[in-house]
Order: sequence, then C-alpha cells, then structure tokens
Amino acid sequence: MADEIEWGPADRPAGVNRLSPLRFVTAFGVVSMLADIVYEGARSITGPYLATLGASAALVGFVTGAGEAVALVFRLVTGPLSDRTGRHWALSIAGYALTVVSVPLMALATWLWPAAGLVVAERFGKAVRTPARDSMLAQAASAGIGRGKAFAVHEALDQSGALLGPLLVAGMIVLSGFRLAFAVLAIPGALALLTLAWLRRAAPRPAAYETGHHDAGTAVRADGRLPGRFWLYAAFTATSMAGFATFGVLSFHLQARHVLPDGLIPVTYAAAMGAAALAALASGHLYDRIGLRGLVIALPLAAAVPLLSFSTHAGPVWAGAIVWGAAMGIHESTLRAAVADMVPAARRGTGYGAFTAVYGLAWLAGSTLIGVLYGRSVTAVVVFTLATQAVALMLFVPLAFGGSARRRPRGQPSSSSR
Repeated sequence: MADEIEWGPADRPAGVNRLSPLRFVTAFGVVSMLADIVYEGARSITGPYLATLGASAALVGFVTGAGEAVALVFRLVTGPLSDRTGRHWALSIAGYALTVVSVPLMALATWLWPAAGLVVAERFGKAVRTPARDSMLAQAASAGIGRGKAFAVHEALDQSGALLGPLLVAGMIVLSGFRLAFAVLAIPGALALLTLAWLRRAAPRPAAYETGHHDAGTAVRADGRLPGRFWLYAAFTATSMAGFATFGVLSFHLQARHVLPDGLIPVTYAAAMGAAALAALASGHLYDRIGLRGLVIALPLAAAVPLLSFSTHAGPVWAGAIVWGAAMGIHESTLRAAVADMVPAARRGTGYGAFTAVYGLAWLAGSTLIGVLYGRSVTAVVVFTLATQAVALMLFVPLAFGGSARRRPRGQPSSSSR
C-alpha cells in the first residue's frame, strides 16, 4: 500500500532505499545547501539590484514579499497535488530545476520588471518542491530520528549554503558587479540537480522508511478538514511573520542610506544565514525535548530586528542581521517540524501547503506595509513590529501551554497527534 501511495505510474523508480533515514535527510540537506548557494546568494542582493534598476523601498518590499507569497501560497495547490499523486520526487526535481534556472537568468535582465519576474519565478520553484520534499523528510524522520532533529539537520545544511552563497556573490560583486554575481550561480545550480538525481536513485521510496513505525499523526476528521489546533498554530505564525521584514527591505536600507558598501551587504546576509543554521539546530533539539514552548524565543527576536537593522550605524546593523537570521532559522526549521505533528500523515502535503500559504499571505502584506512605513519613519516600523509580535504571543500561549503541549519523548508524535 505504501508503494501505491508514494508513486504515480509515471515516476515509479525501481529498487529499494540504499540509505539510512538519517543519511537520506543529510543527503537532502546537501541538495538544499547547493540550491541555497544559488537562490540565497541572489536574495542577498535582490534589494540593491532592484534599486539600481529604479525600484523604490515600497516596490522592493512588494516584489520580495510577492515572491515569498508565491513561494508559500501556491503550496495550497502543490501540497494537495503531492498527496493525491504521490509524485514527491517529480515535484521536487521540477521545483529545484525552476529555481536554479531562474537565478542565473537575472544576469541578463536589464529592466526592472523582467528582473522582478525572475525573482517571483525563482520563488515559484520553491512552492513546487517544498511540500513534496518536506513530506519525504517527515517520512524519514518517522523512523526514530525525531522530527525536530531531522528538520534541524536539514535546515542547518540548507543554511550553510545560504552562508556560502552570499559570500560567493560578494566576491563577484567586488570583481565585476551584479551581473557576474548572478551568472556564476549556474555552477552550484547544476551540482544541485546532479546530486538530486543521485539521491532519487539511492532512495527511490522514502515512504518505506515509515513502514513499521507508529506515526499515524493526528486522527483524520470525518469531514476531512485539518484540526482546529493546526489553524490556531497557522494564525500564530502568520501574525508573527506579518511583522517580519524581508531581507530585501533590510538590504535596500543598507544601500539607500549608504550604511555599508555594496560588497559588504551580501556578507551581512551570510552572517544571518550562519545564525539561522545554529538557531535551527538549537531550536530543533529544544522542540524534541519540550515541544512548542521552546519556540517562544522567535517572537522577541523578530521584535528586535527593526530596532537594530534600520540603524545607520554598522554595529547595530550587523547585530540585526544575526538576530534576523536566528529568527528565520527557527521559522524555517522547527516550525515546519511542528506541522507534521499536527496533521494526519496522509495529508502532510496539504497541511504544509495550507500552513505556508496562510503565513505567506501575511508576510506579503506585512513586508509591503513595512516598506511603506519605512518611507515615512523607522519608528512606525518599530511600532508595527512590536504590535504584531504582541498579538502573536497572545495566540501562542494557548498553543504552548494547553493540555496538548506537554513534553513528548524524542522521535515520537506529540501528544496532540496521538
């Protein structure tokens, strides 16, 4: 039965998994690391690059927010699609391919709107691949690894690429400017696709990792809907993300106010991604030990970002990049792990799609508003951010300290999912 669920007739590979669950997670982390060199390298200079083509702060906030929304909202389609067809590998490969092709093409964009379109196209690739990929990671994590650990290991490797990519881009900018910086990213992109093709052959049936392990997830409702606790969790995350600026807006500030030289802006992003990798490992370990309560740290981190990152002095800006990265690392690792503990195993793709769509829309609205408020005053951005994080905290309390949030053993479903 697992074979029939996992694979559609057109992409059913032969053979058995030759990798252990942990090695599968690690290998997928390497794929994500190479892909992150590509798209995180690009994201580190998206704001300044769009500014050179004539974009305003509000437009940068809108374009980068729209890109994030596309990456997240379209998972409402790609998540259920992965559940219905079982074509996890096909969707993952297609998504990665779209991303690693779109980024180098930005080297050829000389007008604002084609460049903005490629920014959004790159993010659409993420929408295509992520629910299917996360479903496969959750299957491997079910084999006794612990979801917090599995997603943290994957995210740490992922963020190491996000560290290397901006450093590579910074070097290229120093040598010849933005265009070569985008073009050179075709190399790690090709390596990512080759590694992904190898991984598909080495572990063709990730669903087999779950066979024999009790991990049913939450009970499926009679009406097929996702649990109410899941929607409260999505609302909490969306509210927090509404007050979380995209790095495009932060980097626009650094370039427009001449806080740092252009060549150093991607280095601040590299520092942020290094912090994200460490935060992912720490929060994943904490989640496996005490559950959702360990995630409360994400809220004060998000609240501190505008106080530091919109400074006109280099010291606070560097500190702000690290704080922004730490908050992002928690959001992109442990918050994903918690979703798998709140939805039925058969509907993980749908759950991931719905979850990320909700906070993607919130991030689009919030990042656009932050860009508009930035044009008026930094104080307005600070007030807005503090307000969103305060509301998020009120939503978090019943989630983290309710009866279903008690501590759970490592590698087992949370009490909310039993």
